[in-house]
Amino acid sequence: MRFKLRSVLLSLSIFLLLISPTFSGPLEDCAEYARLGVPGQDGDLLCRTGHLLAHDPVRKTPIWVAERVTGEKATSAVVPREEGSFRIDPGLKKGRRAGLSDYRKSGYDRGHMAPAADMRWEKQAMIECFYLSNMVPQVGKKMNQGIWKALEERVRTWAIDRGELFIYTGPIYDGGITKTIGKNKVAVPSHVYKIVYDPGRQEAIAFVMPNKALETQDLPQYIVTVRDVEEKTGLDFFSGLEKELQDSIETTRATGLWQ
Repeated sequence: MRFKLRSVLLSLSIFLLLISPTFSGPLEDCAEYARLGVPGQDGDLLCRTGHLLAHDPVRKTPIWVAERVTGEKATSAVVPREEGSFRIDPGLKKGRRAGLSDYRKSGYDRGHMAPAADMRWEKQAMIECFYLSNMVPQVGKKMNQGIWKALEERVRTWAIDRGELFIYTGPIYDGGITKTIGKNKVAVPSHVYKIVYDPGRQEAIAFVMPNKALETQDLPQYIVTVRDVEEKTGLDFFSGLEKELQDSIETTRATGLWQ
C-alpha cells in the first residue's frame, strides 16, 4: 500500500510538472533525468538536452541540477568543449537570471554544475550546459579548477566502470545569502554538493565541499550522506524509490571513494 501511494504521488508530481508554466520543453524530453523523482518543487524548472534543473530566480543560481551519465556518454568525444560558450539562459526572464557581466572581474569562476565534459555526446547538450542557469560563482584555483574538477573526472570514470549513474549537483547557502556578485546580485554559495547514485548496485556517494581553495588529495574528507545534503538544502532526493530503499541509501555514508 505504501509503495502504491508513493507511485500515485510521483505520478501526480510528474503531471504537475507537465502543466507548470515554468517548465521549458515537454516533460518527456527530460524523463530520464526525473526517473528517480525531482528533488524539489521550488524554482523555475528547465528541461535541457543533457540535464534537468530547478533555477532560483532570487539567487540567480540553480537549486539542483540532475544528470544521467552512462558509460557511452562518458566516453564520447563527438563535441569539443569549444562548441560551448557562456551565455544567458534564454528560458529565463530578465531580472530572474544571471548575466555575463555579473561574473566579469568578480574574482569567481562560472562554475558548471552539470560539467561540460559530461556533454561531449551531443552538440545541443554542450551549448545548453554553458547557460548561466547551470552556473554558480565558484572559487577558481584549487576549487573549480582543482578538487571539483578532479571529482567530476572521477564521476565520469565511475560511469564508465558502472555503466549508468544519476548525478545531482548544486549550491548550499549556509546562513543564507551572505555575498553576491554583479548588478543582478548573483548569490555566492558557501558550499557545493554532488550526489552520485548507482542504480545497478543501489548505492550512493555524496560530497559537500566549502566554496574555497582545497587540497585535491583531501577529497575523501568531504564524503557525507545523502541525508546530510537534504538537511542542508531542504531537498528530497530519490523520492521515486521505495521508502525503505530510499532511507537505506540516504543514511549510508560511503567509507571511501568508489573503486
